[in-house]
Amino acid sequence: MTDGEQHAAPRPKRADARRNAETLLDAAAAVFVASGVDAPVRDIAAAAGVGTATIYRHFPTRADLIVAVYRHQVEACAEAGPALLAEAPTAHEALRRWMDLFVDFLVTKHGLAAVLQSDDPGFAPLHAYFLDRLVPVCTELLGAAAAAGEIRSDITAYELMRGAGNLCIGAEDNPRYDARRLVGLLVTGLGTPN
Repeated sequence: MTDGEQHAAPRPKRADARRNAETLLDAAAAVFVASGVDAPVRDIAAAAGVGTATIYRHFPTRADLIVAVYRHQVEACAEAGPALLAEAPTAHEALRRWMDLFVDFLVTKHGLAAVLQSDDPGFAPLHAYFLDRLVPVCTELLGAAAAAGEIRSDITAYELMRGAGNLCIGAEDNPRYDARRLVGLLVTGLGTPN
């Protein structure tokens, strides 16, 4: 074997393997929302319709699984932005729908925030990853809505996301508090006066 063969890039996953991984990550995310990140692996396996060995084969530690779930959810939110911009009747509506997804992500990452603040070095780069993937998507949506004259143009994606994040604090623990509604009011307030 030549040196180049030994260091060849890993083959991309087959489509069915990617779907299986997504199913497992979606199931883990749902269990984390319902039971927290300390939920038994057997519960995640049951929700995914696989054995626990399958989960451990893909994610040897709980930290590996938590990181993968977080990244999977960030990617889903990032990929939704351009799709919403293409299908929504207006750019402002695309922004509103994306912010709903963003709020859902923030509120339902039940228990992840505390884990991500832990001393585990595997979690350290996740906040930067979150910003690197989502700020550009929000910037694109804001830019499209501002260019169409639908919203004011003096707010940055980081400011909007930070404001939405602050409105989500404590929402998962209080059924009387509707963070999505308040963030919706914030997004509506970006509209230009008629």
